[in-house]
Amino acid sequence: MDNILGTTGLILNEPLLWEKGSRGRSGFSLPSRDVEVCPIEDALASNGLDFPDLSEVDVVRHFTRLSTWNFGVDTGTYPLGSCTMKYNPKINEKQAALPGFSAAHPLLPQELCQGLLRFMFDLERFLAEITGMDAVTLQPAAGAQGELTGMLLIHAFHKSRGRKPSKILVPDTAHGTNPASAALCGYRPIAVESNERGILTVENVAKSMDEDTAGIMITNPNTLGLFEENLSEIVDLVHARGGLVYGDGANMNAVLGIMDVGRAGLDMLHLNLHKTFSTPHGGGGPGAGPVCVKKHLEPFLPVPRLMEQDGHYALSYNFPQTIGRLHAFYGNVGVMIRAYSYIRTMGAANLKKASQLAVLNANYVKERLKKSFSLPYDRPCMHECVFTDKYQAGCKVTTLDIAKRLMDYGFHPPTVYFPLVVNGAIMIEPTETESKQDLDLFIESLAAVAEEAKENPDLLHQAPTKPKMRRLDETRAARKPCLTG
Repeated sequence: MDNILGTTGLILNEPLLWEKGSRGRSGFSLPSRDVEVCPIEDALASNGLDFPDLSEVDVVRHFTRLSTWNFGVDTGTYPLGSCTMKYNPKINEKQAALPGFSAAHPLLPQELCQGLLRFMFDLERFLAEITGMDAVTLQPAAGAQGELTGMLLIHAFHKSRGRKPSKILVPDTAHGTNPASAALCGYRPIAVESNERGILTVENVAKSMDEDTAGIMITNPNTLGLFEENLSEIVDLVHARGGLVYGDGANMNAVLGIMDVGRAGLDMLHLNLHKTFSTPHGGGGPGAGPVCVKKHLEPFLPVPRLMEQDGHYALSYNFPQTIGRLHAFYGNVGVMIRAYSYIRTMGAANLKKASQLAVLNANYVKERLKKSFSLPYDRPCMHECVFTDKYQAGCKVTTLDIAKRLMDYGFHPPTVYFPLVVNGAIMIEPTETESKQDLDLFIESLAAVAEEAKENPDLLHQAPTKPKMRRLDETRAARKPCLTG
């Protein structure tokens, strides 16, 4: 291919600040002092603390150079399957940075933050309407904490009815944190196998659904990017046997405005604002994982809860059956503001269109690449598609080699080796924010890598060759991490 995004350029080395500084340099000028000199630097140094002496230009160049090593959604296509790394509109950042939001102290009395409380109250209502559920908590600070909240709600529900079931069903196509969230809440996760079409069957769920089972955690669309076509029948089965249905809504990016979760019968659903609702994602957070519930679970929601009466908004703790507090305050408000802005600027029609385009883009990638890479489930997908390295295995080229070589073409690799039900998985989620032009370049690059695997496999074994860092010893990095720089 002629049009290659990846290239070599001016890539600079950058030492640690402690190596870069020089005694006596300063990045600022202090005003004339009217107090006695206190040699604070010497005092800190005597306690084992050391700060480099740097000029302003030292500091600016240091962090600017480091920024050129990064890759993010503002740099280019970021096709991580399961993670929905889509472009974040900058208007949402502008709203979150408004002084009335960004400078508000979390301990302000409620009468002085009515605007903040109203926006959160309205966001809860928006999310309830979008999902078809009855009540929402914004407290969970991430998707995994949303999962834990769901498990705590299931526990509280059964406890209120004098039951103590000990198991939770978790499909093999669920998100990877689902079993951990169930176990953390004291449940024993029971794996449920998907069928040859990559979805759950009523028969497989029925085998494990007994009176000692509290419920099931269903990711829909699942981590294979496939819609759970038997969802209604599975929900009816679980309810008939006394269980609850928890929905992992991390993949709602595929079904906004299309699937009514409440009508589907799910008892609760967590959402990832940092995926579906276009707030920044990655780098360790913060995130947000609101949980939406049906009426019968509302009494157990965490406190405080947002209440409105006669145009006045307040946080209330008066819910005796609550599972308690999840967060020091009311959640990661800056993330919520970005999601609120996204919902308001998109509107109902464009939220639905975003999901339709996400599905269209994923199916376009799937169809264009299925001759280059093995497709274990050759059927219409939702927001993401999963390939394998089966075609390249004969050349002793692995999924990892393919991912590393793609970096030389200027693209962040897709998710690799997940979901675990697919051997050598290459999981691609293009999202709705990528144009056909950019998708075509990504597809052509991956197809070129597949050709290289046949013609020159050693090239892939040595990749990447263009980025600043070459092939790393990942085993050593995990066992003996260097944390100093």
